Amino acid sequence: MTALPHGYAETSCAPDHDLLEAFLALDTPKGFKAELIEGKIVVTPPSDGEHETVVGRLSWQVARRSAKDMDFGGGKGLIVPTGRFIPDGTFTVRGAMLGHGSWSEPEGVLMVSEVTSSRPDADRHDKRKEYAAAGIQLYLLVDRDRNVVVLHSEPSRGDYTTVTTVPLGDPLDLPEPFDFTLDTAELVE
Repeated sequence: MTALPHGYAETSCAPDHDLLEAFLALDTPKGFKAELIEGKIVVTPPSDGEHETVVGRLSWQVARRSAKDMDFGGGKGLIVPTGRFIPDGTFTVRGAMLGHGSWSEPEGVLMVSEVTSSRPDADRHDKRKEYAAAGIQLYLLVDRDRNVVVLHSEPSRGDYTTVTTVPLGDPLDLPEPFDFTLDTAELVE
């Protein structure tokens, strides 16, 4: 598969076992990321500077202000019910990622975060539902296109039952174990 220099490339094949095998055999170019989303292999190019700045500032703010110590992974592959995702940020209980390879079940994951880029609809819909189905308690989406930050919580029956949306720049309360008010203005200043 050839990855596109801009945007994204996707392909699919059947049956599911062959698709997973093809996905796991991918050799993506350095900096590119491959995910298995809704039965499609999706390869995305390296993120732009604004995207990475938001990811970095979010992780830094969580590390400084959370009520509880935790670990952060910026490229940890998670196995979700119908695919394999690499969130922009994975916050876990301390030690939850130790001893795991590239892909692991989301045990010990406290929150995943995504920052919209080349496939915002996947972040808004497909990933949201799969993170909920996997039982991940919190999903934080920084939607740069819509200038909002969305916190999804209380997963049940394949989706989140509680959604809190604030304009990018407004404060957002994060529940336990984070237990602080996220300064979303700091993410983009």
